[in-house]
Amino acid sequence: MARLKEVPPQRELSDLADSSGLAISVIDRSGVETTALNNNSICRSLNPDGEFVGKCNAFCGKALDNALNAGREIGFTCHAGLDCRALAMSDNGKPVAVVVGRTFTRSENYRRAASFAATGEWSSMPVSAMFGNVLLTGSSVALEKTVEKLERLGREIEVEVQPAMTETIEIERFEPEIVDFAEVIEEDLEPVRALPKDETSDWRSLYSTILSQDYRTACEMLLDFAADHYGLGSAAILAVRKEKFVNVTARGQMAISGIRIGISPTDERIATAISDGDALVLSERRSKNGEGRTLTILPVAVATDATAAIATLDQFESDDRRRQLLRLVNTVAGRLEILRLRAELDGRESIERSVKKFDSELRNAEGDDLWQQLAANSAQLLQAERASLLLIDELSGKFRVAASVGMTAEGTAEQDPGRRVAHAIFERGKTALVPDALKAGLQDNVEERGYRTRSFISSPIVLGEKKIGVLSFTDKATSTAFNAKDLEMVEAIAPQIAVAIDREALRAKAGEFEQLSVTDALTGLLNRRYIEQRLDEEVKRSNRHGYPMSFLLLDVDHFKSYNDTYGHPAGDVALKMVADVIKDTLRGADVAARFGGEEFAILLPQTVDEEAAAIAERVRRNIEATEFPHREVTVSIGIASCSSELCSTTGLVDAADKALYDAKRLGRNGVRMFAQMEIERFE
Repeated sequence: MARLKEVPPQRELSDLADSSGLAISVIDRSGVETTALNNNSICRSLNPDGEFVGKCNAFCGKALDNALNAGREIGFTCHAGLDCRALAMSDNGKPVAVVVGRTFTRSENYRRAASFAATGEWSSMPVSAMFGNVLLTGSSVALEKTVEKLERLGREIEVEVQPAMTETIEIERFEPEIVDFAEVIEEDLEPVRALPKDETSDWRSLYSTILSQDYRTACEMLLDFAADHYGLGSAAILAVRKEKFVNVTARGQMAISGIRIGISPTDERIATAISDGDALVLSERRSKNGEGRTLTILPVAVATDATAAIATLDQFESDDRRRQLLRLVNTVAGRLEILRLRAELDGRESIERSVKKFDSELRNAEGDDLWQQLAANSAQLLQAERASLLLIDELSGKFRVAASVGMTAEGTAEQDPGRRVAHAIFERGKTALVPDALKAGLQDNVEERGYRTRSFISSPIVLGEKKIGVLSFTDKATSTAFNAKDLEMVEAIAPQIAVAIDREALRAKAGEFEQLSVTDALTGLLNRRYIEQRLDEEVKRSNRHGYPMSFLLLDVDHFKSYNDTYGHPAGDVALKMVADVIKDTLRGADVAARFGGEEFAILLPQTVDEEAAAIAERVRRNIEATEFPHREVTVSIGIASCSSELCSTTGLVDAADKALYDAKRLGRNGVRMFAQMEIERFE
């Protein structure tokens, strides 16, 4: 027998969850969640039925046994980075675990979760569901106080307790301490108490509703508040993107002319301003006789990192008011960062869907039709009314117009196309987004071609170390300038285009020797040398841009006995038939190769674990269903996917090989994911 507190009634539990802003979950002895109040959407997505699976089972699934073994409340940070407290209580005379929290208290844990959703093990789950109700707390104090209130609500009774069913996970009790996320507990809202009544009301309204907005709208609301109460008529919200400040929204003079800020979010001056709790004031560079303006930057920080900033050309009525606004906006820093990361993940999801559609439409295109479809489909993705695809002639060093959309006959018949811009982009090797061609000194281009808008994007087409050509877009259909999302879209499809061009070039080469150098003579698939080079390129792209990618190793089961029984010529026929099934099953952007002997490799760009498993299963099933001359032939397949922990060429090959070996160990004719093997180590 043990003395445990009784779980409070549902209404009281619900009130406590709502008032604390934390999740409260009741988990029975079998490890099933019977109650989940104000649940974190990440937990809801990972365990939709309340039955803890995978890594979650080691934490919430074992919470009761761990709390009983410890004889006290325990604290843990789970694999998702969520901080929790768990205590053993009684529900109608039966022991249960009550888990409180499921909240992020550290910014790095939230960012790690966002990484899982963007390119890691959660990337197949809908972002809107995964991040619909993310809980965050500025301090572990809030968890401790909620647990104390929970214990006060329950009366103590005698409960018969069976011995714990599992060994205790050694987890140290958390000591109450202020940690580094958004300052959202009541003590941190001190600046609100000093505000005038109407200002306090407006701020609390903004604070309570900001998480229900999209990122841009939340930034606009923040600017509205700064304008109404602090007189900032010319101001902008800047977000941090790739270690640069980029404009999200602006008003007044800053919206009309735009302000370029030549300072990095990681600059020591920004770090000092964050440490001092004050703004940074910069002076505009002007001629000797000119009177320069001053720009005040109020860094918005999560922990010690700048995640955004308010920039203004206006002067504050006093230093105190400036610091007060800075303190106010930093109380919502964590919430703004959630919205920004959510928007970023939504954008990635949209781009991945577009890239898959783009690839599907190109699957059967060849020759001149391929070039035109490349230009037309990519222009459609970017809503560009004009586009050109220029390919380099390696001998002359000049471009030829392979395809164009919306260009005049004169433009496509130029003697030296791309001499002004494309050659520079080609040599530089980086995509360029130009908001205004006139300001970039390209007035002749704008006037000669009759462009309706002055913004354009040009991107080099690169395969490995080899530059192939340049793809350019002009005249956005909305008559607006191209933006960062357009740039990300171009960078996402450029590698797909490079692969398509490379394939077409390989197909069209007259020299048989060139084909043989990268092609397996028996199966007609590409050879190991080629796919290892392509794998290396995809790994670099995945690490650089965060795109998903999967690698499969496939081995014919019991192939030695097939050869020994029916002879090597029959074995060769079987391998050729396996290769044909693989080719017929894969998508246009997928790359298949003979890896050696009876082993094949498949590279799946823009493909997450679950989708790779579905493709692998189709390959396995189709081979099993094929009639071979002598007997049934099956294959075992191992899968490895790029993640935050694993994304190197040798690492993926080794991981896929381990998964393949495990598929054989489990009986052959199956598919095994390396990621699943890793999860099972924790179960």
